[in-house]
Amino acid sequence: MTPATVLIADDETHILNVLAMKFKHGGLKVVAAEDGAEALRLAHETLPDLIITDYQMPRMSGLELSSRLNSDPATSHIPVILLTARGFSIAETQTQSPNIRCVMSKPFSPREILARVLELLPASAPAGASA
Repeated sequence: MTPATVLIADDETHILNVLAMKFKHGGLKVVAAEDGAEALRLAHETLPDLIITDYQMPRMSGLELSSRLNSDPATSHIPVILLTARGFSIAETQTQSPNIRCVMSKPFSPREILARVLELLPASAPAGASA
């Protein structure tokens, strides 16, 4: 079985590296983007099983990325986890998009995010090991 693919979009390289390493050890395939526009392009190219995106990114915010993914029938089914800086306030109405399944604050526990990812992966998207 092929491992599930997770697209991570964050403009902070250390966050990309930490999450990529944790997810790969968790049996997942990882695709990484450093901004929202690159994430949108990669989402259309790879059709990942789940997307993790930072809220504040250059070229396109995580909310705009989620909205654009949700409005496209080819990507509207992909669940999204939105990361935000602790203390940064996002109106609840902004995260009501059907594809945003979870909002998590930075700093975070990589183990906690992996566990959440494994919960949200579609049953048809197998992962290797557990959290």
